[in-house]
Amino acid sequence: MKMKLSHFTYNLPKELVADRPTTHRDDSRLMIVHRETGEFEHKMFHEIGDYFDDGDCLVLNNTKVFPARMYGNKEKTGAKIEVFLLRELNAESRLWDVLVDPARKIRIGNKLYFGDDDSLVAEVIDNTTSRGRTLRFLYDGSYEEFRAKLKELGETPLPKYISRNPDEEDEERYQSIFAKHEGAVAAPVASLHFSKQLMKRLEIKGVDFAELTMHVGLGTFRPVEVEDLSKHKMDSEQFFIYEDTAKYVNKAIDARKKVCAVGTTCLRTLESSVSTDGHLNPQKGWTNKFIFPPYEFTIPNCMITNLHAPQSTLLMMTAAFAGYDLTMKAYKEAIKEKYRFMSYGDAMLIL
Repeated sequence: MKMKLSHFTYNLPKELVADRPTTHRDDSRLMIVHRETGEFEHKMFHEIGDYFDDGDCLVLNNTKVFPARMYGNKEKTGAKIEVFLLRELNAESRLWDVLVDPARKIRIGNKLYFGDDDSLVAEVIDNTTSRGRTLRFLYDGSYEEFRAKLKELGETPLPKYISRNPDEEDEERYQSIFAKHEGAVAAPVASLHFSKQLMKRLEIKGVDFAELTMHVGLGTFRPVEVEDLSKHKMDSEQFFIYEDTAKYVNKAIDARKKVCAVGTTCLRTLESSVSTDGHLNPQKGWTNKFIFPPYEFTIPNCMITNLHAPQSTLLMMTAAFAGYDLTMKAYKEAIKEKYRFMSYGDAMLIL
């Protein structure tokens, strides 16, 4: 069956969309999806260790979310403008690709002022996409001072469907405990369920942790606007696969152990760097790989993921891994059992 956008429509009740995280990271629920039998089990995330053994490998994304959402005012009119930092283009010139809202009010040459004292000024120098712009920040201090200023003025970039303002809890919880390398504008949400205690228990069982870095961009969440999925273009996202990561993953492949992708970002990254003999290559680069059914996976043989929005590329990737029919059946089950959906929601382990 040729997959179309409309195949990934389902009715998600609003009350099932998680607005806040659980009290403890590993207190979320966990649905186990068995691909061979089509059976489901309902567990808690802290029980996930029951499904892993000595020599299995969990692949984690150690990207770190930076406070990418800023609010400024337009010169002359004082109109409030939301600026979402997407990507640093040139550190020396302070050039950034950004999204602006409302976009219609911004033209090339406009200046934007940030902070109560207007301590940061940016000039619009290019229209990059229908909603995007390139800004040049006008700042006299050192690069370190400039980045500190961005951090001071920015806020945790919670997804738009969470309508409340971010608070101190979000600063900690919209970030994994193993986040190291700053560069993501959205959290790799499957990683948010791991606590230090849970990772210690997995380590005692002999499970290996292999870390890669994939800086999550907004491309992952950009709506698919074409019915024919083969015509959808993903935005490129930067990734780094380290020597140690490849070593742990390839050791598990050779021993026929589990290689578990923690999240769709890891899934895409692993499948973007496959050697001719079916192993993982250490590599750094950019990927715009779009995975949807049918797709034959080479590296991961199990996956942890959250419950995703209708018609999202994340749901399509999950369906490619678990199988379309089983995925849609699992989502129906999750709604019936009142699982919590989206970034702060519950998780699924696909075996």
